[in-house]
Amino acid sequence: MNALRKISVWVATGFGLGYSPVASGTVGTLPGVLFVWLAYPRLTLFQQIITAVLLALSAIPFCDIAEKTFGKKDDGRIVADEYLTFPLCVIGLPVTTPWVLLMAFLTSRFFDIVKPPPARGLQKIHGGFGIVIDDVFASLYSLLVNHVLFYVATKWIAV
Repeated sequence: MNALRKISVWVATGFGLGYSPVASGTVGTLPGVLFVWLAYPRLTLFQQIITAVLLALSAIPFCDIAEKTFGKKDDGRIVADEYLTFPLCVIGLPVTTPWVLLMAFLTSRFFDIVKPPPARGLQKIHGGFGIVIDDVFASLYSLLVNHVLFYVATKWIAV
């Protein structure tokens, strides 16, 4: 395996987290959570949007190379789609608040597992794009629910 392929597989497997014997997608989301916690408080809303879109797009080639390397459609070891789309789930939310970050993690995992339409159908697309696009939609569902829950929670607490 050449160096570029090795690096791509390393990134696609979440720096090895994708090899977790249990819940590799959940474990593989953790780098995304850490990134958001460290980077998002310093970013404006516009910068968060641009960052999230660029990270999601960057997952496509890594996932594509890893899928070809493993020789299996959307191999469970590939988790770049989880951690590089997680930043979409928290755009505009105060991620320094622990319950907000936990809520976003839980909703992102829920929607990634359940895959409401059109996410489930989109994962049938081959290659890196197919691996990532269903997670983008799951993350957008998560983002919507996270904003609703945050709004409800802050209104309820403020009463």
